[in-house]
Amino acid sequence: MSVTTVVIAVWTYLATGSFWEALAWTVVTLLVLQVGYFMLVVRLIYKRAHHAATSEDTVNVVPPLHRDGVWF
Repeated sequence: MSVTTVVIAVWTYLATGSFWEALAWTVVTLLVLQVGYFMLVVRLIYKRAHHAATSEDTVNVVPPLHRDGVWF
């Protein structure tokens, strides 16, 4: 996120020569990235809640360390 913001800021400044326009585009970039991140987190939470609500088996009979079939 930081690298993208810096690239946009430098690129806009070099293209326009205006510090204020580069600052405005940087703020827009930060807002778009933050909204995208927020939507991703909401989607992940919704999918997990939806999966838990529709899941029929609540207990997994295989322990987590042995799900790959390897037993020591």
